[in-house]
Amino acid sequence: MAGAGGRAAASAASESYTGRGSSTPGVGGRTEHTPRYTLGLLQTPHSSESTGGASSGAARPGGSSGEGLAARRAAGNSAVKPSVSERGESYFGDKSSCVENANTLNLTSSSSVRGLNSACIGKTPLSSGRSGCRSHTPLMGYSVTSSSAVSAHTVASVIVAVVEGRGLARGEVGMASIDLKNPEMILSQFADNTTYAKVITKLKILTPLEIIMSNTACDAGNTTNLFSLITEHFKNVTFTTVQRKYFNETKGLEYIEQLCASEFSTIFMEVQSKYYCLAAAAALLKYVEFIQNAVYAPKSLKVRFQGSEKTAMIDSSSAQNLELVINNRDSRNGHTLLGVLNYTKTPGGSRRLRSNILEPLVDAETINTRLDCVQELLQDEELFFGLQGVISKFLDTEQLLSVLVQIPKQDTAALRSCNTQLLKAYYNSLEDTRFGIILEKITSVINDDTRYTKGCLSMRTQKCYAVKPNINEFLDIARRTYTEIVDDIAGMITQLAEKYSLPMKTSFSSARGFFIQMNADCSTLPNGQLPSEFTKITKMKNTYSFTSADLIKMNERCQESLREIYHMTYLIVCKLLNEIYEHIHCLYKLSDIVSMLDMLLSFAHACTLSDYVRPEFTDTLAIKQGWHPILEKIAMEKPVSNNTYLTEGNNFVIITGPNMSGKSTYLKQIALCQIMAQIGSYVPAEYCSFRIAEQIFTRIGMDDDIETNASTFMKEMKEITYIIQNANDKSLIIIDELGRGTSAEEGIGICYAACEYLLNLKAFTLFATHFLELCHIDALYPNVENYHFEVQHVRSSAGNKEKIAYTYTLSKGYTEEKNYGLKAAEVSSLPSSIILDAKEITSHIAQQILHRQKSTPEMMKQRAAYQLAMRLVQTARNSRLDPDSLRVYLKALKKKYEASCPTPRENDEQQ
Repeated sequence: MAGAGGRAAASAASESYTGRGSSTPGVGGRTEHTPRYTLGLLQTPHSSESTGGASSGAARPGGSSGEGLAARRAAGNSAVKPSVSERGESYFGDKSSCVENANTLNLTSSSSVRGLNSACIGKTPLSSGRSGCRSHTPLMGYSVTSSSAVSAHTVASVIVAVVEGRGLARGEVGMASIDLKNPEMILSQFADNTTYAKVITKLKILTPLEIIMSNTACDAGNTTNLFSLITEHFKNVTFTTVQRKYFNETKGLEYIEQLCASEFSTIFMEVQSKYYCLAAAAALLKYVEFIQNAVYAPKSLKVRFQGSEKTAMIDSSSAQNLELVINNRDSRNGHTLLGVLNYTKTPGGSRRLRSNILEPLVDAETINTRLDCVQELLQDEELFFGLQGVISKFLDTEQLLSVLVQIPKQDTAALRSCNTQLLKAYYNSLEDTRFGIILEKITSVINDDTRYTKGCLSMRTQKCYAVKPNINEFLDIARRTYTEIVDDIAGMITQLAEKYSLPMKTSFSSARGFFIQMNADCSTLPNGQLPSEFTKITKMKNTYSFTSADLIKMNERCQESLREIYHMTYLIVCKLLNEIYEHIHCLYKLSDIVSMLDMLLSFAHACTLSDYVRPEFTDTLAIKQGWHPILEKIAMEKPVSNNTYLTEGNNFVIITGPNMSGKSTYLKQIALCQIMAQIGSYVPAEYCSFRIAEQIFTRIGMDDDIETNASTFMKEMKEITYIIQNANDKSLIIIDELGRGTSAEEGIGICYAACEYLLNLKAFTLFATHFLELCHIDALYPNVENYHFEVQHVRSSAGNKEKIAYTYTLSKGYTEEKNYGLKAAEVSSLPSSIILDAKEITSHIAQQILHRQKSTPEMMKQRAAYQLAMRLVQTARNSRLDPDSLRVYLKALKKKYEASCPTPRENDEQQ
């Protein structure tokens, strides 16, 4: 700090603010490098020699910590990054099997890779490291494939490293991700199958800016399946390959021991034997150091392990089918489950909600804890609005300084009177004394009214006067100088206005600085022109903008003064951050609490706009009068409600009905309600009970599935194969219109075989089909139930034509609406004789099939006994009835059983 005094010293070192490293005069005239921090990142200092000519030894990567990867993307398609290896070796892959230039390399997006027969991405020459050899400086070009990719890159800020085991360990995947805007690293390791669905789902949740993989994953002619699938699913994401040696689990554990904040040190026990995620962490942290020209400060990083066993698995295809976070028709449309539930006030809360929707919880206790909180928020109006007001004051991590100085001391009062254990725990966490210490340190240096503001001049003023007076004498002098210059500019413009009798006023823009603006008609000016001393004149309608030589000089003085102020302010803030770092761990906890409270408040808010109910968790999927949450948001009136009931004894439901009757909407509704329940939200129904689903699979028929073509049929087969390979007894499986991409005979065969396989599981399955032959499978399997969507036939006023009116109501049994094609033919121009022949043939074939599939009396009796037994088991497990009500219910079960069993006379008739 002392070495930064005076305008000359500050001016000489002002480059640090603009991105070239901070330096201050040290002892003996030597230059001392000041550490630079960006949200926990400590910038690695540059040596003065590394900026010019050929570098002797290994040079640090260029650019400032503020100019990270996202900034480089926005700045252009290429950026120069010197090599980072200690022995002159490139950090990026070797030169095998790739075309290269001795001094440059090109990094391309995945789309370019496929155009080069999966040639390697991002490889650089491998220097020998011998004395006399120069370390090459690669030139990296980042190409994108569309304008949407550019916009995505401006938003995304997560870098992910992915590595897979080799040989017998293939399929074991390690991942490490870090958000450049938030100092938190997430580690994952799990076993995946050949579809790599877990990897794709994890990456979809992270929405990465860049994905790092080993160079051995994409060697020409030997590309791994994992690399191929990731590049296929993430076409607009930049891929970078690095040498396999940087995926070093020993180095990864060392990094975590050095960087992990003490409060998260339990991570060591979780990951010390998870070699692949540690290897990914090593490569990731090294790469972040490379591209950011920065390292994380010791003991400043939040590190957590996030496996796949604590959340439900929803593959990316199912997420797309259900429109969980993206609308299939218009990606900008908010008609998604995220759009229905998202009333969050903070970016952190929105990110948490999105992540939870894509990976719902599977622990009933945790879900019920959340539901308890939502219930209390709904019951306590003062708590709800109090917390909502507090949460809305928090900004994102990019505006961290503003957040810290704006935390009111009385904010924890909103939680003081809460009853839920989770909310009480949050209140106790927010009473941490370290918040007071941090706030005291900040308020002793930073002005109380400093905050993020819109407008370049307002933000400039906030930066200039962020530090309190009397902290640094030279800063006070520089600010007085700046104020005098600004006053002089305003005074000069006032004098010019008086001199020429023109309505001039002072204006400011980030590009021009201070300039003169004037609203006047051209006819009011002498000779229709401005005086000659004014330059750089622009005109838009009747507004003139211009400057003068004196004003340009004063702007230059103003900029020089600003550089001094910014530099000295920066040094003071760096010192403040160093003092805060020992207490900063509580801010991670604060961030978690704020995002969780924001999400829970969002759930409560959504409940106030519709009649949602709290779900229960049992071994039954029972929804009374449930409706589609997204359709409710779109439609002008409440959608038609329907019941759903699946148990272990009736775990397979076949749904039939004509096109447009509501089958697909109903199936999506069930899955959406299940997800809402498992993230801790209330559900659109009068009553609902759910069995926790460990996986949620959907195969929803699209409009183009009706076309019989090879590509559609292959897509169907891939989807059903994936479901069969991954489903277990705790899955929720939703299949709509399987087998439409091939002939009727093959379609029925495929559906029948798939159903029989799934019937061997205890998974809850809902299967919608147009193949009515499938409905008779209930004769063989007593755990199958048939339901259909009712329709009504309405004759036209002329009385000669009949049309279908859709009720969207689900009823038991299979549909009586048969031969949809014949009904369509009747209203067409086909000759009546052809239609009559078609009806006769169809009726004959249907009778033959029905005779073969007719249930015998013995089968009917077995089915009735099975259903009675399962109902009794359900009653024993879940009943809350009092003795008298239970007796009435059991008598009703007995009557139903007796009614379902054929009498001896019926037996004789059927035989």
